[in-house]
Amino acid sequence: MNIRLTATAALLASVLSACAVTSAPPTPVAQAPAPAPEAAYPKLALSNDILFGVLASEIAAQRGAAAASAPTVLALAQRTRDPRLARRAAEFALTANRLDEAIRALKLWQELEPASDNAQYQLIAALLRAGRLSEATPGVQAQLAARPQEAPQVFMHLAGLLSRQPDKAGAYAMMKTLLAPYPSVAEGHFALMITAQEAGDDAMAQAEMATLATLAPAWDYPVGWQVERLRQPSPEAALSLLERELARRPQAGLELRLSYPRLLVMVKRYDAARDAFVQLSNKYPHQPEVAYAIGVLSYELKDYEEAERSLRDALALGYREPDFVRFTLGQMAEERKLPQEAVNWYEAITSGPQLPQAQSRLAVLEAEDGKLDAALARLERLADMQNTPRPARVLAQAQLARNAEQPDRALAILSAALAKDGNVAEWRYERALLLDDRERVAEAERDLRAYLKLKPKSAQGLNALGYILANRTSRIREARELVSRALKLDPDNPMILDSMGWVEYRSGKLEAALRYLQRAHHLMPDPEIAAHLGEVLWKMGREAEARELWARSLEANPDSDIIRRTQQRFIP
Repeated sequence: MNIRLTATAALLASVLSACAVTSAPPTPVAQAPAPAPEAAYPKLALSNDILFGVLASEIAAQRGAAAASAPTVLALAQRTRDPRLARRAAEFALTANRLDEAIRALKLWQELEPASDNAQYQLIAALLRAGRLSEATPGVQAQLAARPQEAPQVFMHLAGLLSRQPDKAGAYAMMKTLLAPYPSVAEGHFALMITAQEAGDDAMAQAEMATLATLAPAWDYPVGWQVERLRQPSPEAALSLLERELARRPQAGLELRLSYPRLLVMVKRYDAARDAFVQLSNKYPHQPEVAYAIGVLSYELKDYEEAERSLRDALALGYREPDFVRFTLGQMAEERKLPQEAVNWYEAITSGPQLPQAQSRLAVLEAEDGKLDAALARLERLADMQNTPRPARVLAQAQLARNAEQPDRALAILSAALAKDGNVAEWRYERALLLDDRERVAEAERDLRAYLKLKPKSAQGLNALGYILANRTSRIREARELVSRALKLDPDNPMILDSMGWVEYRSGKLEAALRYLQRAHHLMPDPEIAAHLGEVLWKMGREAEARELWARSLEANPDSDIIRRTQQRFIP
C-alpha cells in the first residue's frame, strides 16, 4: 500500500490560456437623449389623487414593491397623457420583470413622445426580452433606416439578444429580414451566422463565415467566437475550423493565430504545437508569449537546450511573469542534475507569488547537499513569512528530513512536537509511517491508534493500520477488519484496494488478491502496487507476466527501490 503520494506542478496550463476574441461587442443600439423641454409636457393641475398616487408609488417602489407601483403610475399616465409618468411606469414594471405591463407603458411613452429615441429603444429591448419578435422588427428597421451609420452596433447588439431567444427559428427569420437591406455590413452577417447556428441551419452558418472571410478578412472576432464555442465540447472541431479560417484570412491578428497552437496543446499534440509556435516566432520574433510557449513545450518534450534558450529569450523580451520563467528554469536545472544552476535561478526570485515555491526548493536542495540545519532554518523563515500554522510547519520540516534520508532526524522533529502537543493527528500519522519504515511496529501501531481516536472515521488511518498489521504481523483477521472499514468509506481508492489485495494475499487467497490488485494498478500504476501484483502473479505460476509487469514499472519509475527488492526475492 502506497500511503504516501507526491505531486509535481504542471507547466502546460500556462500555455492553455483561452482562445480570446480580438474585439469586444460594440455599444448598445442607441444612447438615451437629453430630456424633452418642459414646454413639451402637458400642463396639469396637481390634484390630490395625482400627488397621492405618485408619492405612494415611489414609496412602495423604494420598499421593494415596484410590481404594485407600476399599474398605479400607468393608470395615471393614461389619464393625464404625461410621457414622464409613462416612462416611470415602464421603469417600475421592468424592475418587477412584468414585461407585458412594461410594454404597454413603453408603447404609451412612445405614443406621447414620438421623438424619443430612448422610448423606442426601451420598447424594442422589452419586446425582445418578451420574445415578441415580430412586434420588435419594425422598430429595429426604423432605427436602422434612421441611422444607417449605426448598423454595425445595432447588429452586434442584436447578435447577443437574439442568440438567447427561445424561439430560435423566429430569431433567425427576424435576422434575415433585418439584414436584407444591408448586405455589406459584416456585423449583420455575424449576427445571421449566430442565429442560423442556433436554429440548426449549419449550412447557412458556414456560408456566412465564408462571406465574413471575404467581407472582413481582418476581423478576427467571428472566428474567435466560433472557436471558443467549440473549444470545450470538441477541441478537434475547433482546430479544424480555425485551420480553415486562418488559411483564408492572411490578415488575421496574432491573438487569433496563437489560438491554433494553444488548441494543439489542449489535445496534447505537443510536437505539432511547438512547430506551430516556432512558425509564429519566425513571423513575430519579438513576442515573449511565443518564446515562452516554445520553451515550455520543449521542456515537456525533454528538449532541454531549446527549452532553456527559448525561456531565456522570453525573459529578455519581457515576459509578463518573469519569476515564473525563472522558477521553470530552476526546475529544469534540477531535472538535468544541475543543482547549482537551479539554486541560481531560485535565488533570483526575491518577491512575488513564486517566492514561497522557490524558497521551498532551495530548502530541498540544501538538505540534499547535506545542509539540513540550514534547510530547516529556511523553512522556518518561510513559514513565518507565510504565517503557516504550526502543524503544517512541523510536517514540512519532518518531510524535508525524511527526503534527505535522515529518518531519525524526522522522528526527532515529530517527537519533539508531539511532546508539546500530543493531539495533532497529522503528526501522529506521519510519525507512525516513519516508525513502520524503521520496523518499530508496536510504536507505529500506538501512534495510529492514537490518530484514530482523534479521527475515528479516517479511511487513511484505518488503511494504514490495517496494512501495517497485514504486512508486519500475523494478525490478518484484525487487518482485514480495518481495511474493510476503510474500503467502505472510500471504495475506489487504489491505495486501499492495494491493501485489501495484500490482506487477501497474506491470507492465501490468491484469486481474490489478484482482483483487488489488478483494479488498484489500473486506477494508479504505482510501483508498490506493481510489486505486490507481480508477487501474486508469480505465486500463481504466471512468472512471465510478473517479469513483464516489473520491467514496465521499473522503466516508468527508474528510481523505485521496491521493484528491485521484489525482483531480488524472486529472480536469481
